[in-house]
Amino acid sequence: MVNRKTVAKRMRMMGTKGLSPRALVPVTTIQSKQKSSLPDLAKRLFDQGQLNRAWVSDIIYLRTGEGWLYLCAIRDGHSRRVLGWAMDSVQDSQLVGRALRMACTLRGEAPDELIFHADRGTQFTSRRLWQVCQELGIAQTVGRTGVCFDNAMSESFWSTLKTEFYDRKKWPTRDGARQAVARWIEIVYNRRRRY
Repeated sequence: MVNRKTVAKRMRMMGTKGLSPRALVPVTTIQSKQKSSLPDLAKRLFDQGQLNRAWVSDIIYLRTGEGWLYLCAIRDGHSRRVLGWAMDSVQDSQLVGRALRMACTLRGEAPDELIFHADRGTQFTSRRLWQVCQELGIAQTVGRTGVCFDNAMSESFWSTLKTEFYDRKKWPTRDGARQAVARWIEIVYNRRRRY
C-alpha cells in the first residue's frame, strides 16, 4: 500500500491532478403544472440502428462567477454526436427551440420517423416547443418524471462534459464558459473523442 501523500507528491511531479465529481444540483426538472399528454416513444431504446431515428435532449446548469449558464444539447441516439446546442442565462422553451433548429440545420430535413426525446421539464412540454416540433415535422416524446434512466443518454453526456472538461476549472464569466463549452463540444467531443 502507498501513502496518500506519496501519491499526491508523484502526481504533482508528473503534472497530473485527481478529479472528483462535484455534487449534483438538486431537482433540475421542473414539471409543468398542466399534465402533459406526450407519450414515451423511445422506451429507453435511444440507438435505433441508424442516424436520425431518435434525438435526445436535456438541459444542464453550469456554474459561473456571474450565475448559472444553461446548456441545452441535442444528440443523435445512434452516432452520439451533439447535433445542436444552445446556451443562455435563462432556461426556457426558446433555448430548446434554438438547439433543435440548429440540429435540423446540420442534418437537413428531418426524416418522417424521427423522434425527439427529453424529460418532462416545462421547457420540453411547452406549447411553444410543440409548435416548433410540428413545424419541423418531428414527433415529440418524453420519459417519466423523476426516472433518470428514461433519459439516460443525456445524463451520460452531462457526466462526460462535467467530469472530463467543465469541472476542471472555475469559470468567472458566462461568456468565457459559453465559448469554452462550444469549443469542447465541436472540436473535442464531436471530432476527437471516441465513443
